[in-house]
Amino acid sequence: MIGAESVTKVFGPQPDTARKRLEEGISRDQIYRETGSVIAVSDVTFEVAEGEIFVVMGLSGSGKSTLIRCLNRLIEPTSGTIHIDGRDILSADRKELRQLRRTKMGMVFQHFALFPHLTVGENAAYGLKVQGVSKRERQEKALNALEQVGLRDWADTDPRNLSGGMQQRVGLARGLAVDSKILLMDEPFSALDPLIRRDMQQELLDLQERVHKTIVFITHDLNEALVLGDQIAIMKAGRFVQVDGPQEIVANPKDPYVAAFTRDVDRSRVFTLGAVMKEAPVLTEQDSLDQARAIVREAAVNGVYVLDRQQKPLGVVVAEDLEDADGQDVRVALRRNFPQAVSGKILAESFELCASGLPIAVTDDEGRLRGTVDPLSIFNSLRPETSEAKETGASHQR
Repeated sequence: MIGAESVTKVFGPQPDTARKRLEEGISRDQIYRETGSVIAVSDVTFEVAEGEIFVVMGLSGSGKSTLIRCLNRLIEPTSGTIHIDGRDILSADRKELRQLRRTKMGMVFQHFALFPHLTVGENAAYGLKVQGVSKRERQEKALNALEQVGLRDWADTDPRNLSGGMQQRVGLARGLAVDSKILLMDEPFSALDPLIRRDMQQELLDLQERVHKTIVFITHDLNEALVLGDQIAIMKAGRFVQVDGPQEIVANPKDPYVAAFTRDVDRSRVFTLGAVMKEAPVLTEQDSLDQARAIVREAAVNGVYVLDRQQKPLGVVVAEDLEDADGQDVRVALRRNFPQAVSGKILAESFELCASGLPIAVTDDEGRLRGTVDPLSIFNSLRPETSEAKETGASHQR
């Protein structure tokens, strides 16, 4: 849905000279001293799939807000290419660009940007009014958008009477009302109190499950990025230093800058059971006790799951139950009360499953076994592995 290639933005009197010096490997600070020009965005390339939340995370001055404004040409890139839904927007004339902004890309700002002289409903309908939509149709669409963000009953209210979180939802409704495929969100929650901010993050995720927009979301908060992002780009000094999924960002930072950000992250709220599960031996209910004993002994695990014909777990057999078991097949030694969860369950919500000491059965949404997780591995995965620890481990192996 969105494709950007080698996008660069230079502010200042000598953009061409600054860009050439950048290509020669000169630092941003040196370029500024030589030319008086600032490299805000430097050779950024990325793609955003349809229906994906792509989060750009970086500190103030990293270039993230400049980048998002390049996507709809509120700021003109110095060089590079940008495609929106297959359309090269850098070649679009003013009329085409206005139409693109009105119909294909909505933008939600940090400071709400509501008109105080308009009601909540009129604010939500504003983008439609600009498009020339009839009053009746825009009222209907605005009310539907407000319904999606839980504010339909507030349509006739002065927006100044709303809380910060409610005002931000009006801004979101305005983007939804025009039914644009793409939402550009520039630090939309950063002005909110922490509790309201957390609620808004969850509301955005709940809304995304219904509307499936393509979203570029800007934030300076890594925890927010990890909660929202399908893909996360970490930005520093105008460049992307790593683009990955949330779990990969935390588990395998590719740059000391990224590692510093992720060091104190609550990994239990990032990693899922699917991320730490392993393939495991399984049994069928027709397998004999001797077969079960051999597999349990060979696997050296605390339990092996027995599956039905649909690959769904019926129960688990453990070594101590097999010792004195007597019968035709493994069903006589089957424990039907066992820990089980879907692969997308985060570790923070899985701790109670560890109480039995049995491996956790990790399933897909249809209940089919995908793998198992040893309780101890859950707690081991929560400990960041520093380079020093890795080197120590390698020394022990040698």
